[in-house]
Amino acid sequence: MKRNIYVFVMIFFSMLTFAQKTVSGKITDEDGQAIPSASVTIEEPGKDAILAYGITNSKGEYKVTFTSSESNVDLKVKAFNQKPLTKQISNSDQTLSFKMQPEATEIKEVQLKTKMITARGDTISYDLKAFDSKNDRTLADVMKKIPGIEVNADGSILYQGNAINKFYVNGKDLMEGGYGTINNSLPKDAVQKVEVLENHQPVKILQDKIPSDQAAINIKLKNSVTMTGRGEVGSGFGAPWLWNVKLTPMFFGQKSQWVVNYKTNNMGEQVENEGNILAFGSRFEGRRINASQNDWLNVENASTPNLPVKRYLMNSVHYLSANYLTNIDKKKEWELKANANYTNNAVERESYSETNYFATPERPASKVTQNIFNNFYTDKAKGELIFTKNAKKGFFKNTTSFSQFWNADRGVVDRTDPINNRHGEEAIESPTTSFQNSLSTIIPWKEKMVNVMSFINYQTDRQTLDVSPASYLAIPGFIPTSADFVRQNLRLKTFEANHSANIGFSTKGWTFTPEVGFNFKTTNLVSDLSNIITIPSSDPNDPVTPVSAYSNDLKYTTATPYGSVGVNYKSEAWMLYANFPVNSNNIKAEDPMRKVSKEVNKVTFEPSIFAQYTFASFWKASVNANINNNFGEINSAYSGFLMTSPNGINAMDINNPIPQNNNKSAGTRLEYRNPLNNLFFNVNYRYSDAKRNLISNPRINEAGYTIMQYIEQDNHIINNGYSAEVGKYFPKFKTNASVSYSNNTSKSDAFLDNASYTNKNNSQSYGIKFNNTYFSWMSIDYNASISRTKQTSQGGVNSNAARKGFTHNLGVFFYPIENHTVGFNWDQVNTNAGDQKYNNGFYDLSYQFSWSKKKIDFELKWMNIANKKVFETYDINTTNISYTRIQLRPSQVMFTVKFNFK
Repeated sequence: MKRNIYVFVMIFFSMLTFAQKTVSGKITDEDGQAIPSASVTIEEPGKDAILAYGITNSKGEYKVTFTSSESNVDLKVKAFNQKPLTKQISNSDQTLSFKMQPEATEIKEVQLKTKMITARGDTISYDLKAFDSKNDRTLADVMKKIPGIEVNADGSILYQGNAINKFYVNGKDLMEGGYGTINNSLPKDAVQKVEVLENHQPVKILQDKIPSDQAAINIKLKNSVTMTGRGEVGSGFGAPWLWNVKLTPMFFGQKSQWVVNYKTNNMGEQVENEGNILAFGSRFEGRRINASQNDWLNVENASTPNLPVKRYLMNSVHYLSANYLTNIDKKKEWELKANANYTNNAVERESYSETNYFATPERPASKVTQNIFNNFYTDKAKGELIFTKNAKKGFFKNTTSFSQFWNADRGVVDRTDPINNRHGEEAIESPTTSFQNSLSTIIPWKEKMVNVMSFINYQTDRQTLDVSPASYLAIPGFIPTSADFVRQNLRLKTFEANHSANIGFSTKGWTFTPEVGFNFKTTNLVSDLSNIITIPSSDPNDPVTPVSAYSNDLKYTTATPYGSVGVNYKSEAWMLYANFPVNSNNIKAEDPMRKVSKEVNKVTFEPSIFAQYTFASFWKASVNANINNNFGEINSAYSGFLMTSPNGINAMDINNPIPQNNNKSAGTRLEYRNPLNNLFFNVNYRYSDAKRNLISNPRINEAGYTIMQYIEQDNHIINNGYSAEVGKYFPKFKTNASVSYSNNTSKSDAFLDNASYTNKNNSQSYGIKFNNTYFSWMSIDYNASISRTKQTSQGGVNSNAARKGFTHNLGVFFYPIENHTVGFNWDQVNTNAGDQKYNNGFYDLSYQFSWSKKKIDFELKWMNIANKKVFETYDINTTNISYTRIQLRPSQVMFTVKFNFK
């Protein structure tokens, strides 16, 4: 397989360099004055297809690279108030300059289809009006319809299938990656255009030295000073009474920007994740993370369906956030940003499941049923302060953030298995405190750059899991004491520090950055399990398990000094960046009470490389490869019994070594984006091989409990995946359409009940998306996907399972009378496994009246018209067949008033 990749890459780049020709020169008027912004296109004779194009700079100079098998091509030059020029030229490298004759250009001729999507250098601009419909109100509504851009369910924005690294408004990064609030609440009427900044390096001092393959989004507003925002107030009928309030005023000025956001509802809309960091910028900006809890302990969780969240989320949420940016010096180089948010959320969830476990040589077939009802309580706050200087002559960024969680979960479970029928009540209290500080600075030193980076993270997690009555834990090998409940206490303290320094120097397009650094992380785990003991053994040589077996006092430390050399190159056509680090990995796990003492000291070489070639104006091709190693975490080293869930009590074998995982991966990508004919597509391939020294050996007993064990044995997980996506906007029909396909195959070594087998999974998906605003009285949005999954196991475990799925969403809006809108929405999710088929359809109907003078909308919406109350699905996998029924939101009616802030 590796040989195939190398051959593929060689052929791939051979094709790229075949028959490439370059035409350059200068465009002037009849007086010899340079003509800037003239378009120069190369076309094949007799064909209405543009091979390549270029735009003249301020000196009238142009350069176009193209590939064609024809002996001659047509060169066309167009400029405002100049007579168009066409000349047939030979297919060869040459320098050609032209003088254009004056000719008045009628205004109507300026309305070219290229105006909706224009390109200049690495910037592609989209005219927002070209893609919106009468029913769109916010930036996010329109962004979903722009060719080449995709908005995921979590709010993250992709360009040509890859995540963006920055989200600007009028060139300023107010949200620091948490751009969901602006995208969802910025009125479309305030936006002039959306700009995609390809190959965007956000650190200005590095823009000509350290390349980037990621794109950024810049939202250009109609006015340089804008006070705007979006609001909604709604009430509805359901069980219980429903409410929905959204208030998001915004201000964008030349010196300062701010956004205040308050959202609350109990109608199933998920708003609490809007502040999540979705774009992380450049590594030279320092490190930023979404602070989260270390969820070691869990109540048993009800299942969630593969549906839009609004169909099943039983919530009561309050989310408040504020973001502020201001320049603190006259040159506007220094910025101060302050961000804060608070979330209070209560969620209910319920599901019923039947799981039939297959028989094995070690256990008979069994059936387990569970009915789970949950309450999840989220209570968290976060504050952040950021100082930034981003200038051509220096860079400084310090980010300080503090997060506090006061979360709690509850579970009520009725369980039936071959051993007993049981009822249990479960509760977790899990407060967490997190503090981070990230510093990065780049200082010019003669012809060099000195970069110093520092990141510190300190976090404490306290978790307590109670299960009552104690008899609910009918786990083989363990018995509760006479107490009414069983309690698991756990404390984690984590300290992490990463420090590095490098010197960068450039010559002839190349930049070299030798770097030294030290990464350190230590975690302390303290736990104890009360009111439960193991069943005494009948073996006189195996005494009763001591109390210490239910406790942990483990310290896990990783210290990694390293040295590396970064190599970067950028030219008009090529972009290359590579890193060659040598790491000295020192890992140690110690728990004197449990007699745990393990360590690894290993030097690793972990290179990574990325190369991209731009050709024929519209094409980009890239290859990448990397090797990395990881050595597990503290959760692979504890040996005292730990009840991570009421489903089971676990402990790692004291003789297990520290995991050592080696991962190799390589990939290639071909990308085409042509703003002249509104066509975008990308093709991707990736291969990876993960080698591990430990392999899991789960054992499932007749009651359906899983006992996790590990075997020391080298094993592999090999993945192959390829995907393609094509999108095009058809101006004549006012339609944006895209199709996508992906195929992923995973092959891994595995164990189950001490039986060795090979597991192979293949998944395929087909997707289609389009929207149409051709008719003045109707607009359509449609998304559909088909998935196929096949799982095959051979060896000690033999199985063959196949699953199919179909999902689609149809939104149709009718405009029978001016300012009146009737909408219909249809979500369909079908599953097919074996001879079981489940079709789940959901329908919504809405009516909206727009008071255009005041820009206020009045909406009446009926959701889940069919009042479908449960979602059913059926699944077949390696160990069992399962049926699941999940509680959904009932039918509900909402009346909402929507408005813009002015």
